[in-house]
Order: sequence, then C-alpha cells, then structure tokens
Amino acid sequence: MQYDPRLVIFDFDGVIADSEVLANQFLAEFLTLEGLPTTFEQSLERYKGRRWTDTATRISAAMGRPLDDTFQDRYRAFTGGRMRTDVGPVLGVDQFLADQSHRELCVASSSTFDWLNHCVEKFGFRPHLGSNLFSSTILERGKPAPDVFLHAASQMQHTPANCIVIEDSPAGIEGARAAGMTAIGFLGGSQARATDGEKLRAAGAHQIVNSYVDLSRLLR
Repeated sequence: MQYDPRLVIFDFDGVIADSEVLANQFLAEFLTLEGLPTTFEQSLERYKGRRWTDTATRISAAMGRPLDDTFQDRYRAFTGGRMRTDVGPVLGVDQFLADQSHRELCVASSSTFDWLNHCVEKFGFRPHLGSNLFSSTILERGKPAPDVFLHAASQMQHTPANCIVIEDSPAGIEGARAAGMTAIGFLGGSQARATDGEKLRAAGAHQIVNSYVDLSRLLR
C-alpha cells in the first residue's frame, strides 16, 4: 500500500537526529551512578520517545523519591555537551527530505525547541523544515497523548486524515493513532533492535520501514 499525504510529520530523535543511542547510554550510566541501576536496553524501553518531564516522573517513581531541583542540571553536566557535538543525522534522511520538496514537512517532538533548532541548523535541514518544529514541552500532555501531533497539524492547517507520522517509539505510534493519523514505524536509526518492529506493530503502526529508502517507496 502506498500513501499520498499532504503533510509528513516526523518525530525527531531516532528519526531525524541519530541521537537515541548516545542519549540512552548517558542516561543509563547517570541513573546507575545516582543509585538506580539501569542498562542501556532498559533506558530505551522505559524512556525513549518521552519528554523530560515525563521521563523524570518515571525515574522518580522507580527511585521511590522525588528528584531534587539539581537533577536535570547534573545530568546535563554529566553528558559534558557531547549530545550537541557528537550527534548526526539518521542515515538517508538528508536525501529523503530533499526528495519530498513537493510536500509539506514538519517535526512533532518530545524534545526542547533549543535542541530541535540546534540540530536542524547543524544538519543543514532548515531549507527543508523551516520553522515547522513543534514540541510537546509547551503542551499539557506529551506522547503517548496525541496532543503534539494535533497541534502540529493544526498549525500546518491540515486535517489528521491528511497526515502521516514517522515514529520510532511505541509512545509516538500510540499518539499518532490517537490523533487519527497514519502511523509509520521507523527502524532506520542506529538504536533500532530486532524486536522493535513487533513493539511498533503492537502499538498500532500501519506499516514498518527499515530505512528512508523503504519509506520513499511507501509514498507516491
């Protein structure tokens, strides 16, 4: 089956920025040092696709205590700025964006506007995405709620039925489906594992693709 969407909505981390491996390696190491032993695989399973406030709530529950006010600052210091310097784009995304110039494109992410804008500038993707960057950090609910997808569609002036969402996390797929949009599970980031396709299908993905080459074949 092929799709001809008016608007393509991308998740960001793990779909445009190949950031999930480094981010979850750092988070697993940091949480272990903070007294919550966490493996890389556990970090991916528990926190991938979620905004920081929701991640912090989950961490607090697992620790059995509230996080202190310096927790996020300590985590940022722990990463030493390497997220900003070491993360590059997902393989094939640059060519895919260039090939989709006849469609409207935007991002609907759990990440901050600062991170989104930093990466878009660093990767040279501003001509493709412009300022069409939407973050759940300004909304009441993050993924798996549909809010950020509905917000993006509204701002871009498209109905959910005319949108297709590219997501690498079950939380994102659930949110896209709840928004009434076509949800494509994406396994092209370096964080993808053999079982991820099953998890994305279980979350409601209409299709699964392994790369941007595969994704381009889905769109007409």
